[in-house]
Amino acid sequence: MPMLKDIFKAIRVTIFLWLLTAFIYPLFILVVGQVFFPEQANGNIKQNIHEKNYGSTLIGQKFVSEKYFQGRPSAVRYSIGRRGRPTGVSGASNLAPSDPSLQQRVLEEAELLREENIPPLAELIYTSGSGLDPHISVEAAEAQIDRVASARNLQEQEKREIERSIKEYTDGRFLGIFGEPGVNILQLNYELDLKDINRN
Repeated sequence: MPMLKDIFKAIRVTIFLWLLTAFIYPLFILVVGQVFFPEQANGNIKQNIHEKNYGSTLIGQKFVSEKYFQGRPSAVRYSIGRRGRPTGVSGASNLAPSDPSLQQRVLEEAELLREENIPPLAELIYTSGSGLDPHISVEAAEAQIDRVASARNLQEQEKREIERSIKEYTDGRFLGIFGEPGVNILQLNYELDLKDINRN
């Protein structure tokens, strides 16, 4: 019967598509990632000298000490929940510019930066669209040099080393034309910690 033939054909197509999309394609992507791009596929996790995870160079995180360069604020706490566990969430706050709570937060952030003699640059005040951005501009990084150097008791020559580190960990435009150069905060802070250990 033609109808039964069509039903069996639909079942075969459904099973084939299910196997293709649920098993074959994910397995193919997994193999390609682990064989050709193992670091990126596993999150570009950086470890400290004690071989403990320091963080991912692909996702921003909060640095609380003045010894560290600070990244952009995150509306989703860089996808870390209140108990310190990853939430898998990304995104912005979705607050309108006229929202009083947003205005209050922006004013407070700007005032804190002024107290530290850091110009209130937009990217140090406003959250990113993803809430996971690990980069800030070269200008925003350079604006924090004096605070970081003071917290680490660095001399003038050592401050120049920080400037060189900023250049070293600045990623260029994507494909040479898209976006703006950005400094990877985690790599920069990790480098500063290593230099402190070697200095002591």
